[in-house]
Amino acid sequence: IPVICQKPMAMSLQEAEGMVKACRDAGVPFFVHENWRWQTPIRQLKQVLEEGRIGRPFRARITMVSGFPVFENQPTLKELEEFILTDMGAHILDVARYLFGEAESLCCQTHQIHKDIKGEDVATVMLKMRERTTVIVEMGYAGNYLEHDRFPETFVFIEAERGAVELGPDFWIRTATAEGMHAKRYPPPSYPWVDPAYAVVHSSIVPCHANILRALRGEGSAESTGEDNLKTLRLVFGSYQSARTGQAIQVQ
Repeated sequence: IPVICQKPMAMSLQEAEGMVKACRDAGVPFFVHENWRWQTPIRQLKQVLEEGRIGRPFRARITMVSGFPVFENQPTLKELEEFILTDMGAHILDVARYLFGEAESLCCQTHQIHKDIKGEDVATVMLKMRERTTVIVEMGYAGNYLEHDRFPETFVFIEAERGAVELGPDFWIRTATAEGMHAKRYPPPSYPWVDPAYAVVHSSIVPCHANILRALRGEGSAESTGEDNLKTLRLVFGSYQSARTGQAIQVQ
């Protein structure tokens, strides 16, 4: 029977590798759903990069920092020995892969700001991608009470050889080149079952599951497979290793 799993796929890299192998050996499809990469503005940002107007990216910053009271909303998160990299990093590090390809090395630092939790609530990861783009990933639930907190929006700023592009608050994408500035808003689609506060996340499940359904019907391959998500988890658990040792990690 085909398998579908929530992220993070597993709480250790060895367990995740075992899950992928079990499905491969059984000859059944294995999918991981609710990937941030399916959000409307992030899909559009990928299209901007593929159009090539700004040229080859050389540096990027992906930010998911919020004062949202996540531990009030999900109190069990307080008990996780490894928190933000498994909970949010499984999304944001996947976005880095989606936009810029695979990483060859990384280094990471973590912090614990809330003293009543077991795991880390702040993480900063610097990735060196195989295409030579440097990607800085910032994640935090440190209780930073920003005036315009946009949870659960993700912000991205990309510098490239011929310009720059930014995904900013309220789903605006701004592209700057020598020809000028272009700005357009890409909000998520609206559905009657969506919580408006989570629309960018909830609505992204529709194209994600449509992609999985096409794969189940034999009409193409799925993006969000266990095999692919294993590459994201190598970044997640490699980040923990880097934070523990203070060393840069070479990605498998």
